Amino acid sequence: MIKIENLVKNYSGFSLNISLDLPKGQVSGLVGKNGAGKSTTIKSILGLIKPDGGSVKVFGKEASVLSSRDKENIGVALSESGFSNYLTVGSIITILKNTYASFDEQLFRRLCQELGLPLDKQVKDFSTGMKAKLRVIVAITHKARLLIMDEPTSGLDVEARNEVLEILRNYLAENEDCSILISSHISSDLENLCDDIYLINNGRIILHEDTDNLLDKYGVIKVDEDKFSTIDKAHLIAYRKEKFGYSLFTDEKQYYMENYPGVVIEKGSIDDLILIMAGGKVL
Repeated sequence: MIKIENLVKNYSGFSLNISLDLPKGQVSGLVGKNGAGKSTTIKSILGLIKPDGGSVKVFGKEASVLSSRDKENIGVALSESGFSNYLTVGSIITILKNTYASFDEQLFRRLCQELGLPLDKQVKDFSTGMKAKLRVIVAITHKARLLIMDEPTSGLDVEARNEVLEILRNYLAENEDCSILISSHISSDLENLCDDIYLINNGRIILHEDTDNLLDKYGVIKVDEDKFSTIDKAHLIAYRKEKFGYSLFTDEKQYYMENYPGVVIEKGSIDDLILIMAGGKVL
């Protein structure tokens, strides 16, 4: 669905240089701190910005030459964009009917009813959570083969985030060949949704791993200064200085559990991945 090879985009003070592959039927998470390059990557995929080098292909074609029909197969939810605040949801339905040949009005109306989005209310009167739900509903109601979600749950409370994620899970269940690229800095949004995770930092992919492996094999080791100087670092991939000593990130949790029984070892999470690898020192 998406194949990025050595994508380069340069700004003053920031440079993006990444590769990424999203096959059919897969959900990939793009994680990292704000400003790491997530939104620049997504805008390059959508053709909203022109790369300075490399290749960005969607459906096997360069993103810059996608036809109108190709673009109808992409559903997009961008955190900083949406419809005019003065439109009602009813007016948005009319726009979508005239934009997408495959727009499913019945599904759109049903989802709005289930999620509490009134058809006669202007978007400017919606809460942050309601606007987020609307963006996702718009993205999935024209039978898109590819969904691109840029921080779809940013700024939402737990209940609203769960509702947005449930929309995506239901869509996946009904469209097995659909692929999703979702960027987020909220780990719980990704751990039960994504097949694999790309960690981006300062415009570079510094780790790519299957989510199951990340949650099963990776771990965080907590050690003091003395233990840090003596512990075997062969299976460590990053560390971060803490008040108590060090947090060590490993992709061989079992090795340290067997060889260092007195050391605190915690299950790794995507939050740990971001904090230690993006904020610490990669080995």
